[in-house]
Amino acid sequence: MFDILSDRTYRHLFLAQVVALLGTGLATVALGLLAYDLAGDGAAMVLGTVFTIKMVAYVGIAPVAGAFADRVNRRVLLVALDLVRGAVALCLPFVTEVWQVYVLIFLLQSASAAFTPTFQATIPDVLPDEGRYTRALSLSRLAYDLENIISPTLAALLLAVMTFNNLFLATAVGFAASALLVVSVFLPSPKASEPRGIYDRTTRGIRIYLATPRLRGLLGLNLAVSSAGAMVLVNSVVLVRAELGLGESALAWTMFAFGAGSMIAALLLPRVLDHVKDRPVMVAGAWAMVAALLGIAAATLMVGLSWPLLLFVWLVVGIGYSTVQTPSGRLLRRSAHAEDRPAIFAAQFALSHACWLVTYPLSGWLMTTFGLLPALVVLASLATVGIVAALCLWPSEDPEIVEHTHNNLPLDHPHLRGHRKHAHGFIIDDAHPRWNEQL
Repeated sequence: MFDILSDRTYRHLFLAQVVALLGTGLATVALGLLAYDLAGDGAAMVLGTVFTIKMVAYVGIAPVAGAFADRVNRRVLLVALDLVRGAVALCLPFVTEVWQVYVLIFLLQSASAAFTPTFQATIPDVLPDEGRYTRALSLSRLAYDLENIISPTLAALLLAVMTFNNLFLATAVGFAASALLVVSVFLPSPKASEPRGIYDRTTRGIRIYLATPRLRGLLGLNLAVSSAGAMVLVNSVVLVRAELGLGESALAWTMFAFGAGSMIAALLLPRVLDHVKDRPVMVAGAWAMVAALLGIAAATLMVGLSWPLLLFVWLVVGIGYSTVQTPSGRLLRRSAHAEDRPAIFAAQFALSHACWLVTYPLSGWLMTTFGLLPALVVLASLATVGIVAALCLWPSEDPEIVEHTHNNLPLDHPHLRGHRKHAHGFIIDDAHPRWNEQL
């Protein structure tokens, strides 16, 4: 897996991702302390609003940014967005009112909503070989998981010698380092697509996404991931501290179990995907998450909840989570032309976070109102709905080369070369507006 770091361009991009993630992790810790400093006992409400703003920015801004990403030099765009994020981080220590936090967080997350899909869409152009790209996806997944472990630890060490406001400075340094690493390499910028209206460009990624069977299936799996993931991310603190009566370190180890499961899957997936298609691997990962949630519900009903049980189940959920998430980039890469990749990655970014926007509050409301068992059963059921939808929408036979007949183009069109019926790698575009053997 690590041999792809020999590619200088990818190595710099990967390091840029790592330092930006560390900076973001430090900002997350500092933001919680800032909220408490400004709002006291109302800090939870402030943070809840901040996370809602984050999701709204992700869902609303990403498609718009993806529509214009092919109109500017990618390196210039990524560096500019890093600088915007760094500037916002530098402003956060000076806020005195809660509304100022909301405005700055919206700016920060809007920049991230534009940066992340553009960054993700650049990697397949840097690593066009699918095997190497698969390893890059696994390495990226590892970076996210390690950030969840390293950032809180680093924040704790830094807070021993400085105030939390200085963590925002470290965040800005991370974004600045990311910008320097991006500017140090040449990034391919595929030629812009044909001139289009603003509405057409803004919705193009989502239209391609929803017209492609494998991506409609991915949307169902996104729902499964967000349902199981929300149970872990929202309710772990309640399970560890309130249900089990354990300390803060137990919460850290519980979240580590989830991250460890994700890392195990990320390390194993490249070899698995060399021999097994994406669909059965991803569906198996989603079913593993459902089985884990229902398993802990049954065990809790029969013998009660225990910490070793929770650790094991969260490990399994982590494995399933990464098994679904990691290969998704391969599906996106396969489903769009190079010039449409920013738009299609932005669509995935927006639609997946729309699922989280539903499951985050649902998970907390179920746990608070009805308790553990109903929360587990409802979220597992919602995940099952997502999996069944994926199985129905994404055919098991999903060839890249599709034979089809064009009735939508004149016979002298350059694409046809005098033959209405032909076969090639099928991707939704202007000549292929829908997925059908008869166009």
